[in-house]
Amino acid sequence: MKRAICPGSFDPVTLGHVDIFQRAARIFDELYIGVFNNIRKTPLLQAEERMELLRSAVADLPNVKVVSFDGLLAEYMIANHIQVIVRGLRSVTDYEYEQGQAQIIKSMHPELDTMFLLGKPEYNSYSSSVVREIIRFKGDYSRLVPHEVVEYLNGKNSV
Repeated sequence: MKRAICPGSFDPVTLGHVDIFQRAARIFDELYIGVFNNIRKTPLLQAEERMELLRSAVADLPNVKVVSFDGLLAEYMIANHIQVIVRGLRSVTDYEYEQGQAQIIKSMHPELDTMFLLGKPEYNSYSSSVVREIIRFKGDYSRLVPHEVVEYLNGKNSV
């Protein structure tokens, strides 16, 4: 069984993320969406909130599991028999960063691979960082994220 993981903070999940999940789910038998806390960022949503929103956004994909983990991605992959990391790319900058990360993991764990999926052009400007900024300044982010995110954040008092 071929398993892959899409790791990220997904704070919040965007339509660009969902597009990558849908495409990767067609390629692999099982796709894990691995939610982690990025220690370099102040989160808008707690990990459990992000996981619930992700589960809603991929509810129509039966081979997708939303999980949370701490520690090194490679260690999680090995422990769970996951062979491939799937990363979405929006730009050359994304590629340069992700290539470096992939090379480090490959040098430490030759049995693990990384696969890059190019983002659809209409989603290339979508990032969680941009969405968080729009949210903080009370702008309209509804075309950037799944409707579940809009509904949740509209009902949340702190946003």
